[in-house]
Amino acid sequence: MRFIGGVIEKLQRHPKRIVFPEGTEPRVLQAARQFHALRLGAPILLGDRTTVKEMAADLNISLEGIRVINPAESEELENFARRFASLRREKGIQAAEALDAMRQPNYFGAMMLAMHQADGLVSGTSHITGSVLRPLFQIIKVAPLTHVASSCMIMEVEDSRFGENGVLFMADCGVIADPTVEQLAEIALSTAQFARHLLNKRPRVALLSFSTKGSSTHPSVGKVQAATALARQKAEQKLLEADFDGELQVDAALVPEIAERKLPDARVAGRANVLIFPDLNSGNIASKLVRHIAKANAYGQVLLGLNRPAADVSRGSNAHDILGVSAIVGVQAIAYHKLYPGAGQELPGE
Repeated sequence: MRFIGGVIEKLQRHPKRIVFPEGTEPRVLQAARQFHALRLGAPILLGDRTTVKEMAADLNISLEGIRVINPAESEELENFARRFASLRREKGIQAAEALDAMRQPNYFGAMMLAMHQADGLVSGTSHITGSVLRPLFQIIKVAPLTHVASSCMIMEVEDSRFGENGVLFMADCGVIADPTVEQLAEIALSTAQFARHLLNKRPRVALLSFSTKGSSTHPSVGKVQAATALARQKAEQKLLEADFDGELQVDAALVPEIAERKLPDARVAGRANVLIFPDLNSGNIASKLVRHIAKANAYGQVLLGLNRPAADVSRGSNAHDILGVSAIVGVQAIAYHKLYPGAGQELPGE
């Protein structure tokens, strides 16, 4: 709770509106109640109003201070559908299809975010990743000057010797299955920017492999080596103060004693607070292992590189996890333009 407590305190000073498309999900209702009770801002639940009220009553949860919107009955439905049809005109979408899409909470929530009717979006407790990402990629899209959208898990472990006082940023664990060199470098860069934004500490970024500095040879090792060099170059161009090193095995990245034997005097090895995985297999598996075996507090997937703040939480998340991710997304929204200059541009026709 050390890390998330600091996030909550910051958001209490700058409250935000977070839309939750899964308004009838009990864990989301509990998180929304806590979000309001902690004075973090205004939670917005999407779903059938009667069902939301019945579910809240069953859970003995007050809806005071929580806004509930049924997309199918919203006065914004037709306006949102027109704007969605305009955005997807090149794909040949028809008016009726756009209207049907906007009746779906994830699409309606993404449009609320795009239209500045919410500051962030959190979904995924009862939807697969594709159902959350598709509306965001179609409506929000990537931020200006950004080429890659990815995701980050933030892990807070009991042992404060790891990462930054027990906090580790892990990416990409949810979006890009097999990144190219360029994508891997962008993932490393955007995760470093995100870590610096939340921690106000210098990111120490380890690009991971099964090899440490040429101890093995394989095309995947070469990809990580090339991505490390490119990430350093991009960081210099953006004047981002961060350290990048790779390829590193995860023990060399995290454990000082092992790093001292393999890479004495290294700036990242043994001290990494950002871990970049070579592919989605390794990232997803590792993040779930850390969460369950180490009993870490896990917050994510926070989406990086989008034009507006959003997160796709795991279907295994509990109310505490959802609250934490919502607070992180809210803090992102406070100064999102610092992460992504030019982000938050208006939609066509606004």
